[in-house]
Amino acid sequence: MSDRGPGPSVVWLVRHGESTGNVADAQAQAIGAGRLELDVRDPDVPLSDTGRAQAEALGRHFAALPEDQRPTAVLSSPFARALTTAQLATAGLGVRVRTDERLRERDFGAFDGMTGTGIREHFPDEARRRDLLGKFYYRPPGGESWADVALRLRSLLATEGLRHDCERLVVVAHQAVIMVFRYVLEELTEQELLAVDRDERVANASFTRYEMDDAGDLRLAEFNVVDHLVAADEDVTEEPDAAPRP
Repeated sequence: MSDRGPGPSVVWLVRHGESTGNVADAQAQAIGAGRLELDVRDPDVPLSDTGRAQAEALGRHFAALPEDQRPTAVLSSPFARALTTAQLATAGLGVRVRTDERLRERDFGAFDGMTGTGIREHFPDEARRRDLLGKFYYRPPGGESWADVALRLRSLLATEGLRHDCERLVVVAHQAVIMVFRYVLEELTEQELLAVDRDERVANASFTRYEMDDAGDLRLAEFNVVDHLVAADEDVTEEPDAAPRP
C-alpha cells in the first residue's frame, strides 16, 4: 500500500500557444528595436492565429488519450494567452478551467515591453547589476526575479496539491513559470536550472509531464514535448515570453 501524500497523480505543464507578444518580440529583436510594438497591457496579449491552431492541436492530443489517462482538472494563468490556450486545449474534455494568479507571467516591472537592446540603452546600471546577480536572483525595478516566482509556485503547490488529490491536472502558464516549476519540483540548484534554460527553450503549446511515484513525489516523465504539433503539421515556435535579457 502506498504511503503517498495528497496531490495530483499526473501533471501536465503547458506553455501557452504563440501570442502576438511573441511575434512582436521576434520582430523587435530582428530589427534591433528597444521596445515591442504592442497596444495592450501584458495580461491582455492574445494568441496569434498560429497560437490558436497550436492550442487546438494540443486539444486533439488530449482528446485522443484513453479515457482513464485524459486530464480531469485544468488550472491556468489568468493572462489571456494562457487562458485561451487552456480553453481550446481542453474544450472537448468537459472539464472546468479554473484560473490562479500565482501562475501569471513573471512581472518585468519597468522593463515591461522592452528588449535587451532598450534596457542596455536606457538602464545601463541595471544591465550591469543583472550581470552581477545572475538571471535567477535579479529583480527588475518594480518586477520579479525567478526566485520570486518560485515562492508563489511553492504556495500554489501546497494548496492545489490538496485540492487536486489523485486528479490528472493540466497547468497552463508561461515559459519562465514552467522553468521555475522544474526548479521546485525536481529540487534543482540554481546552476542546474540555468543549464536547462541555456540548452532548451520551452516551445509554445508544448507540454512537460510529471507522474507521482509511490513516495508521493512528482517525477519528470517528459519535457517540452511538441509531437502533437508536428503530427498536426503546426508550426513549432519557441520565442520567449517577451522576456528581456539585459
